[in-house]
Amino acid sequence: MIEKDFTQRFIFENADIRGEFTSLEQSYQHVLAKHPYPRAVAILLGELLAAAALLVETIKFDGLLILQARSSGAIPLLMVECSSEREVRAIARYEAQAIKDQASLNELMPEGVLALTVDPKEGQRYQGLVTLDGDTLAQCFTNYFATSEQLASQFWLQADGNRARGFMLQQLPVERIQDTQEREHHWEYVKTLADTLTAEELQALDLATLLHRLYHEEDVRVFEPSVLAFKCSCSKQRSAQALVSLGKEDVISLLKEKSGTIEIDCQFCNEKYLFIEQDIEQLFSVDEALTDQTTVH
Repeated sequence: MIEKDFTQRFIFENADIRGEFTSLEQSYQHVLAKHPYPRAVAILLGELLAAAALLVETIKFDGLLILQARSSGAIPLLMVECSSEREVRAIARYEAQAIKDQASLNELMPEGVLALTVDPKEGQRYQGLVTLDGDTLAQCFTNYFATSEQLASQFWLQADGNRARGFMLQQLPVERIQDTQEREHHWEYVKTLADTLTAEELQALDLATLLHRLYHEEDVRVFEPSVLAFKCSCSKQRSAQALVSLGKEDVISLLKEKSGTIEIDCQFCNEKYLFIEQDIEQLFSVDEALTDQTTVH
């Protein structure tokens, strides 16, 4: 049984082309349940979630993939995080009164920039940037790969507030087809067929049916799906560490200002972490003890 939230890879046996398909329902609903997003925001956030799910299978890393779309418009921020363990979370910032029904991506996010960041557990952090100059987020991701000296890739993204779907094709290094002209012809042929997909088909069809409709004359091998899930990385311990980083004097001052209770909210999942005076005293007594041990050694 295929889960409701998964990615699934496929390759063309007689061409240097691979693909990826993703479907997100439960994780998408978890994200939307945390904030009352307008429909236009929910749709774009779903498309960005689908893009992250596709990319986490494409970019080999151990750590965190972060997608951020920023603009000067009604939606100043869309942000998705997806770990190499395929755990996702997402958030958006928006001005509800400025969002119009049926508004285009360019209208909602003018002067936009798309940032793709890979933050590995070990090694150097990498970030790539591209302007949001496409009519859709799918076009923007296609443009990103076209300008980043990576393998040519094409994206199709759809979301409707209930389900987010994504489909991606990517050219692989030369192996099966050596002739440059034939290789390019096959790539254009495969892309052109995928362009015939309607939004309704991408949202409703399973991968086997979709591939049969598009490529029944091709030899395509499909791999086992990989499951994704919503999970927020926030915790009381991480919130406590954030307080320690402020310094004891500032935290005690904040505690007095907040009438004896500091509340830290997670922007992603709306979880609230409360710290009272006893928590703060214990927090800094432990931190000072650890500091003293380090000094002694």
